[in-house]
Amino acid sequence: MTSTPTPDLRLDALRHWLERHADRLGLIPDSLAPVSGDASFRRYFRLQAAHGTLIVMDAPPPHEDCAPFVRIAGLLAQGGLRVPVILAQDLAQGFLLLSDLGERTFYDALRDGLSQDEAALQRHYRGALRALVALQQCPSSDLPPYDEARLLEELAVFPQWYLRTHLGHTPDAAAEAALADVFGLLAQRAAAQPRVLVHRDFHSPNLMIGPDAPEPAPGVIDFQDALHGPISYDIASLAMDARTTWDEARQLDWAIRYWEYAREAGLPVPDDFARFHVEYEWMGLQRNLRILGVFARLSHRDGKHHYLDHMPRVQAYVRQVAGRYAVFRPLLRLLDQAERPPQTVGYSF
Repeated sequence: MTSTPTPDLRLDALRHWLERHADRLGLIPDSLAPVSGDASFRRYFRLQAAHGTLIVMDAPPPHEDCAPFVRIAGLLAQGGLRVPVILAQDLAQGFLLLSDLGERTFYDALRDGLSQDEAALQRHYRGALRALVALQQCPSSDLPPYDEARLLEELAVFPQWYLRTHLGHTPDAAAEAALADVFGLLAQRAAAQPRVLVHRDFHSPNLMIGPDAPEPAPGVIDFQDALHGPISYDIASLAMDARTTWDEARQLDWAIRYWEYAREAGLPVPDDFARFHVEYEWMGLQRNLRILGVFARLSHRDGKHHYLDHMPRVQAYVRQVAGRYAVFRPLLRLLDQAERPPQTVGYSF
């Protein structure tokens, strides 16, 4: 006995919505094909139109809200960044019709061999660094604050989902207190930085390969969660990419280049790069501790187990920074206990 497939009511509603815009925009609704989903409830489709392809975002209320995407897209476009143009919108239903920035993200290009072509790699990443500086010059003071309370709140996923659920390790009272001290220090240090517009996921999956140029301007996507927060956050996202491993020499190269571009643009980075280096590494530690918790939650709660493939890379980034500063030794001790492989019992005869 075969089961009846569950109807996709949102997809039916989306097709009807597209049909209403078909004549005006030259759409071919029957060409609708899935592109990808992400860690949220959003999903994306590509469809053919009279003058090329377009992207459709399906962001189901009440889980998602398209209004921030529309708002941030306008801010970034005014700042000169390559972002999707919104061709049609229905915020009540959660539908957006967008221009198509292409099919290749930086992540796709890296898997296809971009990292083996040093000249091309540097061109595209310098373009990304220029785009980041432009993004940080966009007005953001009326966006929600990425403040100490929020930075601290985000870290709760680390002990809950990474330590307890994923590793099966419950810290004792002393370890809990030491972890709270580390969290407080990271949140305070980040919150004290100058604030700019923060993309929050400025890394290879959210940057689209740009046109051929000395420093190609990338397409920037997935910016709807932007906040007003620490200036070092997005360079930490890029240099310590959760989807692509970069060694410390590469991280340092791009951090220095970003710092130079930011100073040229008048952004409020420290005059001393050594000080900025500490700021962005500590910011990266906060981010990567959160990511370990988020990836564990996506696997154990949502069944998205492919996120575990990236966990060793993020673990390495955490240890890279925690191992450099004495104040994080309690964190390293906790990680050594929690991540230790289970002991096997051997018998000799």
